[in-house]
Amino acid sequence: MSHQPSEDDRTGHPRFAALWEQYAARVQAYATRHVDADTAQDVVAETFLVAWRRLADVPGDPLPWLLVVARNTIANQRRSLYRRGVLNAELNRVAHLVRDGDGPDVDVSERDSLFRALARLTPREREALLLTGWDGLAPDDAAVVAGCSPSTFRKRLSRARQRLTASDPPPDRAPALRPVVAQELS
Repeated sequence: MSHQPSEDDRTGHPRFAALWEQYAARVQAYATRHVDADTAQDVVAETFLVAWRRLADVPGDPLPWLLVVARNTIANQRRSLYRRGVLNAELNRVAHLVRDGDGPDVDVSERDSLFRALARLTPREREALLLTGWDGLAPDDAAVVAGCSPSTFRKRLSRARQRLTASDPPPDRAPALRPVVAQELS
């Protein structure tokens, strides 16, 4: 169990000041080798914040420990950026799926309603619906693409259709989905 230094223990703590003086530049150099200069500054700040909070856990030879904290901070930032990118890509992909800019006959509010309805589906339900409805695959073929059994796929498809039918717009007024050309995605 780690000892969390009290506010009195940390105020002007000479050990922390010594850590900063001796190792901040080395942690900065390590971080700069792995990320851009601005992010490296954030990594150094986060690393020493962890050191401040866990000062009692910092070993006698602190450099390896500090570099592990820096490496973990960089990894956490990369995972966050990756997750944010995946989420944005998925939202953009779904937005492109329901976009139909070919003519004024498709009411914007209908497309917006369909987009919201598709977005409320789980990714697996949306995939099931789009594999059959947009890509034109039979459920058994779509199951192969989805990597599941035909009966599991049919359950997903049924749930997706039920959830989509239960939400706006009514199916008879929903705009037709059309495939998105690769140039439109860039």
